[in-house]
Amino acid sequence: MNILVIATHNGHQVDRSSLSAIEFARQIAGDAQFVQVLLLGHQIDAAVAHASRFAPVLYADHEILSEPLADRFAVVIASVAKDSRVDIVVAASGSWAHDVVGRAAGLLGGTMVGNVIQHQINDGELLFKRSLYAGRVTATVALCKYPGVVTVRGSAYPAASEYPEPFPVTTVDLAGMEIRVRGSHLGLVARSGDRPDPTDARVIVSGGYAFKTAENFEQLVGGLADTLGAAAGASRALVNVGGAPSEIQIGLTGKVVAPELYLAFGISGAIQHLAGMKNSRIIVAVNTDPNAPIFKAADYGLVGDVFQVIPELIDKLSW
Repeated sequence: MNILVIATHNGHQVDRSSLSAIEFARQIAGDAQFVQVLLLGHQIDAAVAHASRFAPVLYADHEILSEPLADRFAVVIASVAKDSRVDIVVAASGSWAHDVVGRAAGLLGGTMVGNVIQHQINDGELLFKRSLYAGRVTATVALCKYPGVVTVRGSAYPAASEYPEPFPVTTVDLAGMEIRVRGSHLGLVARSGDRPDPTDARVIVSGGYAFKTAENFEQLVGGLADTLGAAAGASRALVNVGGAPSEIQIGLTGKVVAPELYLAFGISGAIQHLAGMKNSRIIVAVNTDPNAPIFKAADYGLVGDVFQVIPELIDKLSW
């Protein structure tokens, strides 16, 4: 089975979620030689070199691809998939995949499975498990025809390991592709600061509605995150009242994460939030309500006031 992984990157290296997609591809391909990685963008030599440590690379480097607009990227993805005669196109789940890869799926025939958390082979048939209704239901599905498109939840698979020597790198020729420029890039609102992105972080310090204001959140949750060199996260309830930016929201309607350590402060544990962080290796919860649902998911819990607990932690950890 030939697999093409569409990897996202920051211009310098492949994102961790895409490394998980590569690992997923290796597992379903049965042999790493049947996996290729496709990178798109402009001035991406460093990212291509990084990707080549994981699989053979196809890449298109052109000004028209400098911004990830679906009307351009999807055409290239579909064209490469057809020319390479791949069976499955794989990408990490997320807003980028929903926009870009979803459109490519339409160009390839419309067969797509999204947000896969597990796979299995039953009587020779490849089956995928995907989470529905905030994790309350797991559906087992199969692609009805090929080529198909599959997006994988990054937290469901480990990051692929590097090979000792780089794989071959091949340039994709855009000539002949009908890339119609129907949209234009007007601007980008990006996460500020030096903290890691929650989807890539080993440790996440997350805050809930208890903080109420952006000042409280930044001083306490942000302060502890900086002390630990961790990412900051937030519940939807806190984001809705303006206490934290939406780009760090954890949960069903935010980001799905699986860090080694997840610290939940003042988070009640609504099912929507749990769906975004329940795969964390260790979960620590602090809440004033001893009956908060978060404690059922936590490995360690403390009934306490976050306004007292966090300053003490920062003080102790700053020694």
